[in-house]
Amino acid sequence: MKMLIETMVRALVDEPDFVSVKEIGGMHTSILELKVCKSDIGKVIGKQGRTADALRTILNAVSVKLNKRVFLDIMNELNH
Repeated sequence: MKMLIETMVRALVDEPDFVSVKEIGGMHTSILELKVCKSDIGKVIGKQGRTADALRTILNAVSVKLNKRVFLDIMNELNH
């Protein structure tokens, strides 16, 4: 799932080299920490959070197949 989010977000942003996804996982739950450039955070979140919601919907659909819960945390710590 880490690669799935990374691939989708790299297609959305202007600075794909600065996209990083860190997975903090347990047996039944995982947290994906998505970091992008400060200038790209708006593209990842989208208007009224629609893009972020779509990314989370796709993650939830995949996680059901794997019997896991996945949370997406979008961070903008990378400055470029």
